[in-house]
Amino acid sequence: MADLKLSETRDLTRIERIGAHSHIRGLGLDSALEARVVSEGMVGQTSARKAAGVILQMIKEGKIAGRAVLLAGQPGTGKTAIAMGMAKSLGQETPFAMMAGSELFSLEMSKTEALMQAFRKAIGVRIKEENEVIEGEVVEIQIDRPAVAGGVSKTGKLTMKTTEMETVYELGAKMIEALGKEKVQSGDVIAIDKASGKISKLGRSFSRSRDYDAVGSQTKFVQCPDGELQKRKEVVHCVSLHEIDVINSRTQGFLALFTGDTGEIRSEVREQIDTKVAEWREEGKAEIVPGVLFIDEVHMLDIECFSFLNRALENEMAPILVVATNRGITTIRGTNYKSPHGIPIDLLDRLLIITTQPFTEDEIRKILDIRCQEEDVEMSDDAKVLLTKIGVEASLRYAIHLITAAALACQKRKGNIVEMEDISRVYQLFLDVKRSTQYLMEYQNQYMFSEISTGEGDMEQEVTAMQS
Repeated sequence: MADLKLSETRDLTRIERIGAHSHIRGLGLDSALEARVVSEGMVGQTSARKAAGVILQMIKEGKIAGRAVLLAGQPGTGKTAIAMGMAKSLGQETPFAMMAGSELFSLEMSKTEALMQAFRKAIGVRIKEENEVIEGEVVEIQIDRPAVAGGVSKTGKLTMKTTEMETVYELGAKMIEALGKEKVQSGDVIAIDKASGKISKLGRSFSRSRDYDAVGSQTKFVQCPDGELQKRKEVVHCVSLHEIDVINSRTQGFLALFTGDTGEIRSEVREQIDTKVAEWREEGKAEIVPGVLFIDEVHMLDIECFSFLNRALENEMAPILVVATNRGITTIRGTNYKSPHGIPIDLLDRLLIITTQPFTEDEIRKILDIRCQEEDVEMSDDAKVLLTKIGVEASLRYAIHLITAAALACQKRKGNIVEMEDISRVYQLFLDVKRSTQYLMEYQNQYMFSEISTGEGDMEQEVTAMQS
């Protein structure tokens, strides 16, 4: 028994994977849309964050639609982080669809169809409907069970009350089964949908709070409803136009959403759905919620996609398009012409351009502090100073990658806090782009199919430009 090892008990309350932007909680703006220095995981880029905050405010107020925003800046300056901050700030009800430009060329459908589906994923429809519900506190449940097994089905009575009235309802077998599934007992406040028979348990009445000496933490106490038992309640469903498209274009209906077998959707189906949604809007049954479509690496799109975007943005039900690129003046894919950011001039003219600037040394230090906290790594101040220096000389992304690697090196030597020696060890083990390029230049003759098209000085300049 002495050799028996007890398995470690781990906290399973947080099992989410730590990603590159999992520390982002929002844009880090105050009520006046001024950017805080460090807030909600965001550091620096104050002007870009303020500009994104203005766009966000217009989206929330519904004063902007069919507009496009370009996030342009060098690699590693926080363009995707700003887009993620916008997504977190919008909340759950506003649709936010995200894709990379290179995804379009790997899907089993045409490029324009993939873009159209992405556009419609970013447009929400808030559908309102009125349901009749019976809402009140359960006074008593009486169930009459048949004396002989397999005889007459169960019957019973349900007594419910509000602050003003009390009524007895006759129960059938289905309702008795539903009450049993929900474990409804006297003192519970419930709501019964008359159309579907669905029972929702709202909580336990305050008047019965002293029935037990102790209750579980999940027990919720609510006031006994007032007014009539039978009420009309407005229920709101939020779905995207793409979900409506898939449900109406596939024989298996909404199951296609789970299997991912959406395929190409015919334009006739979309036209019928748009007409129906327009009718609902006129009748006041639905309203359109323009969301955000974020396309990263937009320079990977070709001239056909850019032409489609030009046309799609003119549609009355277009979402807000946010695109990001790290390219300068480069060739437009599918043509021989060069343009800023690899985007045609006519589309660039439609874009509101937000630029991001390289991070300062102080900002890099703050970002590394946030990442250490996110990755649950304790690091000494000297180690953070060294890591910040590496981030300035190499790149911020490289410095962030070294955090977990240094923590494992510290664990190997049975330490608790990451020190400078751990950073130095992983710095020697893993090369950054600049050192790797220097190594290739030195030993390029020993590699297969090695050709140098530019001089060594030009190559070093390219790497330096890429790093900065």
